[in-house]
Amino acid sequence: MHQVDSMSPQERRASVSLALVFAFRMLGLFMVLPVLATWGQQLQGATPFLIGMAIGAYGLTQAFLQIPFGMLSDRVGRKPVIVFGLLLFAAGGLVAAGADSITQVIAGRVLQGAGAIAAAVMALVADSTREQHRTKAMAMIGMSIGLAFAVAMVAGPVVARMAGLGGVFLSTSALALVGIVLVLLAVPTPQQTQPHRDAGVVRGALWPSLANGQLLRLNYGIACLHAILMATFLAIPLALQQQAGLAKEDHWWVYLAALLLSFFGMVPFIIYAERQRQMKRVMLGAVAVLALVQPLFWLSQHSLPWLVAAIILFFVGFNLLEATLPSLLSKIAPAGGKGTAMGVYSTSQFAGAALGGMFGGWLFAHFGLGGVFVGCALLALSWLIIGGTMREPPYVTSYRLALSPACLDDAALATRLQAVAGVTDVVIVAEEAAAYLKVDAKILDREALNRVAAPV
Repeated sequence: MHQVDSMSPQERRASVSLALVFAFRMLGLFMVLPVLATWGQQLQGATPFLIGMAIGAYGLTQAFLQIPFGMLSDRVGRKPVIVFGLLLFAAGGLVAAGADSITQVIAGRVLQGAGAIAAAVMALVADSTREQHRTKAMAMIGMSIGLAFAVAMVAGPVVARMAGLGGVFLSTSALALVGIVLVLLAVPTPQQTQPHRDAGVVRGALWPSLANGQLLRLNYGIACLHAILMATFLAIPLALQQQAGLAKEDHWWVYLAALLLSFFGMVPFIIYAERQRQMKRVMLGAVAVLALVQPLFWLSQHSLPWLVAAIILFFVGFNLLEATLPSLLSKIAPAGGKGTAMGVYSTSQFAGAALGGMFGGWLFAHFGLGGVFVGCALLALSWLIIGGTMREPPYVTSYRLALSPACLDDAALATRLQAVAGVTDVVIVAEEAAAYLKVDAKILDREALNRVAAPV
């Protein structure tokens, strides 16, 4: 029985190797974040606005190409799209590494963002795992992204200290090439490729996702979060160097300490949010932390200990939101619409990153560091107001049920599934021979569900 319920070696191999591919790409994207504001000042033509644009430029192309690349992978296959995207990312890193002007760095970052492979990777995970293990595989990718962000915050300054800004960009290209090797040699090729409504974008579900007010609030939130991240990291490295007197080569230890302490600080809140079903309260609390920490940045610019304390608080709020927002989306998205909702959410995230870099650069150019912190605080407050109007989410999870031909012929199947205790929403997709459900795991009658779906 244990053998049946555990991941097969092939599923485990696919999940781990794809999580690493995702992690290497995100590591490459985020390594630049803590160093570009300080190390990029010597580039020809560098201005605060253009440095801010360079920080968030990858989000421009990522936002536009995220959904199209996912749909393309349905037609031509997952691996070709992923390899092509990683080649674009590697090429963008080489362009930026050889740059002597800020405009060339921006061009490289735009090219890096064009390798928008997230949707294709998620779809390949869905192709490579059985339904009962898909959540575990997706969780591995989620953890790999969080770990990549943490490593990038420390690795960026360390690599810049050893090899300069060009070395950071060369490292991103090398990581992309390692990802390509993993895709070609380590990731198993699935027997068949098909659209998965919980892992990819489906055209028919796109408009309902865009018209859903609750999802729109989350999309606004993730756009704000990454706009604040990009703008803040235009200002924080400069505050550490110019105001608090910490050499740019030594910034790594601040980020390492802040990330470690913030991780332990956020875990109790994640547990409370899920177990006590208080997701909205925890989310709004974390947004309030982001709003309140910005004036603290402003007031503590000249004191390194207070500035480090503020950075720790920022990461507690940021990491808590990074963990809870996808969980909220999974609960709010309609049955069979999770993949599409996640595609729109990711697009919003990258658009926010692009706009946040430019927003932060413009504020810094006109109002200095204080202007950036005030602008980020106002952005967080706008999110707090909009997020406050969100309804408490239903505490349900997505569930995909394979259906036999006999079940598909049952005209009353949807009604009978809906009648099972714990099932709140049902969508039957005949071409996938599957039913997509939203279920409350605490009260779901699994035996009744299996009886209804059993072949006649």
